Parts: sequence; C-alpha cells; structure tokens
Amino acid sequence: MPKVKTSVTVRGKNYVTEFGEHIFAFDGSVLFCKICEVKIKCEKRFSVTQHLSTEKHIRASNRQNKNATQQLITTPTRKSDFFKDLCEAFLKSNIPLEKLGNPHLRLFLEKYINKDIPSVSTLRKTYVNDCYEDTMNEIRNQILNKKIWVSIDETTDTEGRYVANVIIGTLLTDGPGKKFLIASEVLEKANHTTISKLFDRTLFTLWPNGINHDDVILFVTDAAPYMVKAAKSIQVFYSKMIHITCLAHGLHRVCEKNRAEFPKVDELILNMKKVFLKAPARVELFRREAPETPLPLSPIITRWGTWLKDAMYYCENFKAIKKVVHLLDADDALAIRKVKKIMSETDLESYLAFIYTNYGFLTTAITCLETQGTLLTDAIKTVENNLGFKILTKISKVMLGEEISMDNLSEDISCDDLLYFKYAPISSVDVERSFSVYKNMLADNRRSFKFENLSKSLIAYGILAKINWTVYTNNKQTNIKLREAKWKSCENQIIMTKFVHSTSEFRMTISIYRI
Repeated sequence: MPKVKTSVTVRGKNYVTEFGEHIFAFDGSVLFCKICEVKIKCEKRFSVTQHLSTEKHIRASNRQNKNATQQLITTPTRKSDFFKDLCEAFLKSNIPLEKLGNPHLRLFLEKYINKDIPSVSTLRKTYVNDCYEDTMNEIRNQILNKKIWVSIDETTDTEGRYVANVIIGTLLTDGPGKKFLIASEVLEKANHTTISKLFDRTLFTLWPNGINHDDVILFVTDAAPYMVKAAKSIQVFYSKMIHITCLAHGLHRVCEKNRAEFPKVDELILNMKKVFLKAPARVELFRREAPETPLPLSPIITRWGTWLKDAMYYCENFKAIKKVVHLLDADDALAIRKVKKIMSETDLESYLAFIYTNYGFLTTAITCLETQGTLLTDAIKTVENNLGFKILTKISKVMLGEEISMDNLSEDISCDDLLYFKYAPISSVDVERSFSVYKNMLADNRRSFKFENLSKSLIAYGILAKINWTVYTNNKQTNIKLREAKWKSCENQIIMTKFVHSTSEFRMTISIYRI
C-alpha cells in the first residue's frame, strides 16, 4: 500500500507538538522559531532538525534558559524591535551596516546585550525601508499645517551621476523653522523638465493624500537658467510661491571674477599653499620666524569666498610672510622659486591692498548669507535688487514698517502669509551641506552602495535635524548691536548690486562708491 503524504498543515502542527510551543509556532502555513525569530521550512523534517542543531539556535536557547523572563515573539509576522532600533542607530550615526559583518563586533554585542545580531542583508532588505518610512512620517508630522519653503540643487557624484537633493523647511513666525532632506534622486540629465518633475514628485511623496499647494510659499535655487525656467513652470500650480535665486552663489561669482582679474595674486596663493604642504621643516621655520602670524591658509576653490579670505590674509601679513620666504632655499622646490619671484614684484602689494579695500566686505556678506536662521530683514541688508527678489524686499519693508502698501504682491498672498516670511531663507546653502554629507557617505569603500539604499540611508540619517539652531533674542538693543558689529567692516560703503539673468548666463555686477 503506497505511503500517504502528510499535508503541510498537519506536519507543522506535529512539529509544534513534538518540540514544544515554547520553541515553534505555526499559523497554518509558516513554521516560526520563537527563539531565533526566523521562519523555518517545514516540508522536510531534515530542515527542522538542521535548524535546531545550528549554533545560532543553541546560543539563543541557552540564553533563554538563563533568562526565563525574556519576552518571546508570539506572532510569526511581527518584526523585531531590536533589529529595527539597531538598524536605525547605525543609519543615524552614519555607520555602514557592513560593520555588523565583523565577527569581533558581533561577538562583543552578543556577549553584552544577550541578543542575536541580525545579518546585514536582513537589515538592508527588511528594516532600512522601515527606518526611512518612520523618518518621512516624522517629517510629515513636523510640517503639518505649516507653511514651508523648498530648495533644490544638483551635483555630479564620484560615479558620474546627476544627483539632485530636495530640502524643505518650515516657516514660523516666532523663530527659525526646522529643515529636512526629503529626497535624493538620480536624474537622467539636468534640465528644467527633470527639475519640475522632481519638485512635483517629491511634494506628492510628502503629501500622499494630496499636495497642499498653498502651503508652499518659497522656492530657493541657484541661478542656473534651467532652474529659473523650472521655477516659472512650477509657479503656475503654486500661486503663492515666490522663487528666489541663491544670493550667496552670486557673491561667490564676484569672488571668482576677482580671481580671474588678478592672476599674480592667484599664483601667489596657489604656490604658497604648495610651499608649506607636507613640509614640517618649513612650517617650523615659519612658526619660529613669525610666531604671531598664523600659517598660510589653504583655499578650497569650491567653498565660497575662501580665495578672497586668502588674499586678505596676505595683505594683512605681507611683511612677515615675505621675511619667511626670503629664508627659504629656492633650490628646494619649484613653488618656492615662483613665490620669491612673485613677491619681488612691486605691484603685488598694491593689488592685495585694492582687493582688501574694495572687496573684503564680500566675505562678511557670504558668511551672513550662509548663517542659518537669519532674519529676512537682516539678510536683505546684505544685497539688494536681485531679479525675482523684489517681492521679498517688498515683504521685508512691510514687516519693518517702511511701507504700508501691498501693491505689486500676488493677489493670492494675504497679510497672514507675510508673517511666515520673517525667517525666510535667501540662499541654498543647506542643499550644498547635504551634498557634503552625501559625498562623505559615498566613500571610496562604499561604491557598491545601491542608490536606492543610499538615498534612504541619507534621509534616515537626518542631516539637517542634527544642526543646532542659534537662539535669537527679542531684545531690540541686542539685535542692533549684533548688526552693527556684523557690518562694521563696510559701514562707509554703499553697495549697489544688480543680478542680471539671461537664458545663457547669470552675471552679477557690483559697483562700490566711497562716501
């Protein structure tokens, strides 16, 4: 008589009866090990007995015997809170999940927390997305019934991909709001179409039940023509939204123009950096001969205003630096010979003095625009008359009481909306900061990181939530003193700034008149 094959349901119940309900649970289709918190194939008895003999199950069973009060998972579909918390801790600390594959770390954690450590693939496939969703839900709760601003920028990463990040922030009437990175996506190409689609797609993710168009009242980008074109197309659907191009970008371009106009100063800064790079003997000589003078700076061209700061440094310390350079041996390095030749020219000092006198205030202006949580009325005093910026200037004057008319403002903008512009940003520095974290996360040893997981990890990391906001005082006298100190370097200057946009270029011209 042929052997009758036992059904999966009967077989699963038999395993629970045989090995005990404290070890296995069965819901009619899945056999679940309560001790290891994993599913077991129950088609063959060999699979069950093999699991019971694994080292992982034995260790977990021994811990259970030592700690009878340990809570057991009773439902086979429940996820482990410990696994989720562990994954979240690693993501928010920017620790690669691959570190959990290190046997020494695993043994250390298992020894002191008395829990089995999940595999990297388990966390990545099951819990990374949960951490991402929790972060997005937290962001949705933070912006509930609040006005927001949006900022988008694009960069090229080390893999040659066009990566765009989207930052949002809340606009409050009593202080700076919170900022969040909510999207990081790869674009096929950077143009107004892809940016517009990204904007709409991101806000739909933020509000899955329907976009709150009237809550988006400010859009901050750089002055690239495709960004300006994208903003114009987006404003059709967001009638209250004002588009502003980043003013810090514009001032940085003025600094770059200075760099091109003064090649001798640029060559001095470039070669002086090489002279003291990885040269401890020369550094020691500098410190001995000029103890009161700080070491020459190392400019980073992509960081706003650093070249100008270096030029000001050489103007302030020209004699001390020239004395040290004179003591260096020209045969030691080509950079030393070039520096000696440049510093021997009589017109170099006049160039440095001209830059310091006429453009030194730009570093202060850029720093002000980069400062987070700056009042709109303070930021506007830095620069004026940016195309697309006139509306914010008008709003600022209304808030200061300098104007009482609301002419030239959009009909959809009410007096209630004006209150939320008090701490409105006028630069896109937060997106630039998010790119710095992105590039740090995509290190050389993490190039195999799938972009989907990279994007979710970046958002779960909570970049902008880690920023400590400056507490602003409501004391009027204190605010006046802060502003006076901030603009002391340019108190005798009238700055007239014009931002000129065209489809092919963005130019900024500054005229400075001495009083």
